Amino acid sequence: MLYFAIAAGALTSGQKPAPMPGVLHEHPAIQYIGRPTTDRVATLNQSLAAGGRALQRDDRTGYLRAVLEALDVPEGSQLLVFSKTGVQSAYTSPQNPRALYFNDSVAVGYIAGAPVLELAAHDPQQGVIFYTLDQSAAAPTFARRTSCLSCHVSSSTLDVPGFLSRSSTVADDGTVMSQLGATNDVDHTTPHPDRWGGYYVTSEVASAAYATRAHLGNITFSPRGSTSNQVFVDWMNGAHETRGYLSAASDNVALLVFDHQMHANNLLTRLNWETRVASSGAPAIATDATLRVLVNQLADYFLFVGEAPLPLALTPRTGYADRLQSRIPKDRKGRSFGQLDAETRLLRYPCSYMIYSEAFDGLPASVKTAVYRRMIEILSGAETRGGHAGLKAGDRQAVIEILRDTKPDFPDYR
Repeated sequence: MLYFAIAAGALTSGQKPAPMPGVLHEHPAIQYIGRPTTDRVATLNQSLAAGGRALQRDDRTGYLRAVLEALDVPEGSQLLVFSKTGVQSAYTSPQNPRALYFNDSVAVGYIAGAPVLELAAHDPQQGVIFYTLDQSAAAPTFARRTSCLSCHVSSSTLDVPGFLSRSSTVADDGTVMSQLGATNDVDHTTPHPDRWGGYYVTSEVASAAYATRAHLGNITFSPRGSTSNQVFVDWMNGAHETRGYLSAASDNVALLVFDHQMHANNLLTRLNWETRVASSGAPAIATDATLRVLVNQLADYFLFVGEAPLPLALTPRTGYADRLQSRIPKDRKGRSFGQLDAETRLLRYPCSYMIYSEAFDGLPASVKTAVYRRMIEILSGAETRGGHAGLKAGDRQAVIEILRDTKPDFPDYR
């Protein structure tokens, strides 16, 4: 349904999980379609059905604002996709982009004039669940859409129902130009020149150089490969709010945050599911090669091993950084993994705030311990292969101290 950015390539170890015979989401230990869910949209749906919550519709954006408020998704997270991708691609164009809003576990897609809102919510146990909401309904309810699995279960999502978004080469009407062969999955390890094709990136006033040499956003291609940024010029000069958009913004720092956390969610789902499948056959984690690979990948990803460095310092949209920081625990020195750097890398302290997610906390204790042990191996300096050596001693020490203060189950490492 939604077309979100996530890369499925092997990380610094060069390893990938072994493929699951058959379809993983249909395994008896998973039962993705049949088991009840506890994601935030499912919980809101229950509240709507019980009369404990109501959604107010407005004439300009339908239920968008009410849904964002109810799901605690900030308006300031808005990203704008102008490529003709997603289930409502017929409504999407450079003149009428798809706005994406997100928090740590929910993404909401909105297109001015389109009949439905698109939602993807990460359930701590069941992975990403897809929904739509009829924008014209008198009594709104979220309808689950399993048809989305036809696109949202693939190698790009680690073969689990997950988030998908790509950087694409697009024509001036937003059509993806597959003949030019440039569609890339994205996470925080993706080089910046390969990111954000088919997206608007509106923070260029503060960082003009970033617009011209460091990403694929804001431009369209001709069949011969020449480029134009006319769609971006037209968008920034347009009357966005009168046409049904909350703002013109599609901030590059929010894009960086989005790039990071969507892959983290997919890694968490795959590790959770493989653990449950393994438990159903009773092999020990220490002897299961697939689980070891996944544990190592999650630990590496949480510690930003292989993160692509920023080409230059960026300034986040007003209020966005403050909101992110306010939601992440702080240690006794006031430090947190929600504090942005945005000068040479995404975060000031290189450890993912997704370590506080319900999905991570929902992993079996033995699996979390295995992830922690791998992180300790890296943070202690014992692992020096590949990108692990790039972590500076001061950063490693700070991450260890923050984890000790903010994660009660983090092992007592000395």
